[in-house]
Amino acid sequence: MAKEIRPVTGSIETIDAAAEPTVSSARAELFYTQALRELAKLDLPFLLAGTYALSAYTGVARATKDLDIVCKPTDYPRVLDHFRNLGYTVEIEDERWLGKVFQDEDFFDVIFAFWHGMAPVTDQWFESAPRIEVLGTLMRIIAPTELIWSKAFVQLRHRYDGADIAHLILKQHDQIDWRRLLAYMELHWEVLLAHLLNFRWAYPSERDCVPRWLMDELVARLKTQLKLPPPRVKICRGRLFSQVDYEQAIEEWGFVDADEDSE
Repeated sequence: MAKEIRPVTGSIETIDAAAEPTVSSARAELFYTQALRELAKLDLPFLLAGTYALSAYTGVARATKDLDIVCKPTDYPRVLDHFRNLGYTVEIEDERWLGKVFQDEDFFDVIFAFWHGMAPVTDQWFESAPRIEVLGTLMRIIAPTELIWSKAFVQLRHRYDGADIAHLILKQHDQIDWRRLLAYMELHWEVLLAHLLNFRWAYPSERDCVPRWLMDELVARLKTQLKLPPPRVKICRGRLFSQVDYEQAIEEWGFVDADEDSE
């Protein structure tokens, strides 16, 4: 189904999903339906992310094992407490960024930051988030800009979201706030450049989907960096991608972790 965007009351837009993911079972679908209805009752902002958002924007339909619910750090305790009071099992998996709500084997994630707290969810995430109907409930869905930001560091041995980002650029390039995306990734502009080069290589006929000014800016940064000496401190930032895959660099090869004191 082609995406249709139409204005609604206020500045919020409503989109028709290009596709929907496949839910693992009827039991899981019922749990998700009930969970979304309960979330809609709460007087706090939340966004639907993950596979549902990717399918809605790109038409890439695949199986999903959960829901990804995004909210602000100040709101996640209220979400967990609400579902605990309803009799669900709740868990704080990592107080820096992630909680979970369970019903037997089914669950949904409550995400209030990304990359172990490196990128907290802020009011800005809700400014351009459109609405979508999922399982009978109308809700806000994470905008393409923030969806790319949330996926940029998923580069593990068993999971890589680079293709998702390429498809988001292909299908939603006119909805991406490129200056905002650059601001999010200011300290990690090389990661952004890598994703853009990956897109250009995968879809060479669609290179114009990425603004020329952005490529010029990032390439200029690279050229300037090449003139400078290498850093004095041996830092490995790879553990922002994967704690396990880059562990040997920290444990055996003498590199300092990105968030470790270098003195």
